[in-house]
Amino acid sequence: MDKYTDLIHQTFDFPTEEFTVENNELLFNGIPLMDIIKQYGTPLKLTYLPKIGSQIQKAKRLFNESMQKLDYKGTYTYCYCTKASHFSFVMEEALKNGVHIETSSGYDMEIIKALYKKGKIDKNTYIVCNGFKRERYRQHITEHINNGFVNCMPILDHLGEIDYYKEHVKVKAKVGIRLASDEEPKFEFYTSRLGVRYNDVIDLYEQQIKPDDRFELKMLHYFINTGIKDTSYYWSELSRFVHKYAEVKKVCPELDTIDIGGGFPIKTSIQAEYDYRYMTEEILRTIKRICNEEGVPEPNIFTEFGIFTVGESAANIYSILDEKLQNDKELWYMIDGSFITNLPDAWALNQRWPLLAVNHWDKEYRKIQIGGMTCDSQDYYNSEMHSFQVFLPKIPKGEPLYIGFFHTGAYQEQLSGYGGIKHCLIPSPQHILIDKDENGELKTWQFAPEQTSEAMMKILGYEV
Repeated sequence: MDKYTDLIHQTFDFPTEEFTVENNELLFNGIPLMDIIKQYGTPLKLTYLPKIGSQIQKAKRLFNESMQKLDYKGTYTYCYCTKASHFSFVMEEALKNGVHIETSSGYDMEIIKALYKKGKIDKNTYIVCNGFKRERYRQHITEHINNGFVNCMPILDHLGEIDYYKEHVKVKAKVGIRLASDEEPKFEFYTSRLGVRYNDVIDLYEQQIKPDDRFELKMLHYFINTGIKDTSYYWSELSRFVHKYAEVKKVCPELDTIDIGGGFPIKTSIQAEYDYRYMTEEILRTIKRICNEEGVPEPNIFTEFGIFTVGESAANIYSILDEKLQNDKELWYMIDGSFITNLPDAWALNQRWPLLAVNHWDKEYRKIQIGGMTCDSQDYYNSEMHSFQVFLPKIPKGEPLYIGFFHTGAYQEQLSGYGGIKHCLIPSPQHILIDKDENGELKTWQFAPEQTSEAMMKILGYEV
């Protein structure tokens, strides 16, 4: 009999740092998942808070060690992108590890106010304000600057944005400029819709920023949608950006920082396939080489890590409700949730995550398709990153099978509209938080129960 455990051990170098098996049951970062299921039931989302801190410290260590190795003169600052996950427990866990913050909208700034009120940040925290800004966002930025947030920095996204700050900012202020990067060759557009054209940057500085003593151009920012990858496209865009930095630096002495947007990727399969250290060193070598060629000092570096910060901290756990053989060969396992509503990137972007059975590792495996609970034909999952198919254990008669999708901590709640209305009114699952106490023992608590029908009816305007 070909057991599920044999399949996993033969396919991967297993066990891994985060995935282990005891008594034919899966542990995730040392968390006995069956114990969580027995306590809380399914479907559930869990977040293991210590993973957030370990990811931050990993990136800080990589950049600081690589800077020392290469004798890189600039400093390194880690920013967390709030858009990856706005939850308070994520923000507070990240801030414990000395991060700064990158925002995307006016409502983000309400989070900044709340964090400051709770003493989680102070007025020296960097708040890098990105995005195309409506009135509310510009107003919040201005209020923070005028109230003494000395490192609240609007990143100008178009030529007219500076006009608002000129009219309303009353104190000295730092600003940045986002450069409009070229998109991937396969993308539908040549140039990003966001940011200022390369050819307009120096004119923007010399005509709009330099003449006003209140404003100091400190940062150039660019964003690569693919994230940091070892591709000719990535290195070409990075080189073009650093050359432009050097050009602007020669006319703007106070400019001293670059923000590399688009962060490290996370593991979308059980096995790691990414050399973070190599990429870090190559980024630094590229910047250092071009700056030396151009005769300008090496800039300080900011990175914006959202997915990398929070993605690997979370998992979605489901029960298999039933199995259905729909023809001679298409066997379906039906879950007590939905990909479209719980993990929308699986549907919208064909995103893959590490998928493992939680129990029954000693049972025979079979090829299956996984179906969600909505009536939509697209609500399914049938391939892994390492394979064009999915294998899971056979379901023993009278016993439940549980499965987990891992590294689901970034964007899924934001994209699915957490607590709102979902396709076929499939509810948001309960959310469980897991941490360690001072003795290293796991502690769990429920952050939110499963969304109720009453909450949905109220949103829809029905009397309950």
